[in-house]
Amino acid sequence: MATGFFWDERCFWHAGGNYAMTLPLGGLVQPLAAGGLPESPETKRRLKNLMDITGLSAELDTRNAGAATRAELERVHPASYLDKFKSLSDAGGGELGQRTPFARGGYEIAALSAGLATAAVDAVLRGDVENAYALSRPPGHHCLPDWPNGFCLLANIAIAIEAAKVTHGLGRVAVIDWDVHHGNGTEAIYYGRDDVLTLSIHQERNYPMDTGAITDRGEGMGSGFNMNIPLPAGSGHAAYLAVMDRIVLPALERFKPDLIIVACGFDASAYDPLAQMLVMAETFAEMTARLKTAAAALCDGRLVLVHEGGYSEVYVPFCGHATIATLAGSTIEAPDPLKPNFTARQPSARTEAFQLELIADMAQELL
Repeated sequence: MATGFFWDERCFWHAGGNYAMTLPLGGLVQPLAAGGLPESPETKRRLKNLMDITGLSAELDTRNAGAATRAELERVHPASYLDKFKSLSDAGGGELGQRTPFARGGYEIAALSAGLATAAVDAVLRGDVENAYALSRPPGHHCLPDWPNGFCLLANIAIAIEAAKVTHGLGRVAVIDWDVHHGNGTEAIYYGRDDVLTLSIHQERNYPMDTGAITDRGEGMGSGFNMNIPLPAGSGHAAYLAVMDRIVLPALERFKPDLIIVACGFDASAYDPLAQMLVMAETFAEMTARLKTAAAALCDGRLVLVHEGGYSEVYVPFCGHATIATLAGSTIEAPDPLKPNFTARQPSARTEAFQLELIADMAQELL
């Protein structure tokens, strides 16, 4: 079986509104030449273009999917929120929550984004594909049930999980979020449940600044099933792999999931405008390889990656290509043109030692 790749051109047509990066236009804030939020279609479109040019796309089981249904959306989001979203979308667009603008038809595009994630999970559970990648846009991991934020309008991964629980009787799910920003939406949805392990690796106090503390472990039945790993700015290749080896993999072995889903953001890269980390394309590939091995040992290889953030039009394509090639077991490469520069910029031995000691302390606290 091949790796499933789920995408739709219409997701690239989601509009980002009148912003200059994350600042609303007006006053002394001038429009950018490219315009809009940093969450633009170009990072995703250029990733798909790169895969087509190298031949990686031809090795994948490329699929489309329908939009998530209203019933699927209502398992996560209240009808009042969906009604308000749909009404504003039909009226020409607008903005709900914080930094979540959309144009006419934004509701349908967001439902399609959630549908891609849902179809990817469904195909893996049916055994139609070995594993899968969903190029979802708009992203979803910041979206709470009734409050969108951080470019996220619907909780794509949670919608996919809840659909699979109904369709397949899916049991335990582990969500590993390596987007550089805290996965506050996914955390909030599952904070009181013990059937979904939520684990977020993020830059401390980046976004949101008031969530993502290591002490936030869940509540009630969910106590101990939420894990946050807030890393200091400047963490790089060694730190991220240490988090995988010291915390993520042991947590997965203890939880024994039936499915592993990755909230796959590429904004921890050293070239991202919305973070201050030093991750390379190689780092994402090696983290993917570790999760493939874990999935093979724990849940018959059932692994799905759902696209989240990543805002460098230049570098996201290389990070995504390395990740998807590793997921597919492909030998096709898109050589990283920035690897020599980013290797030279990795933390010094002294700084790295501090970061690894901090990760060891967090491992002791969490496990």
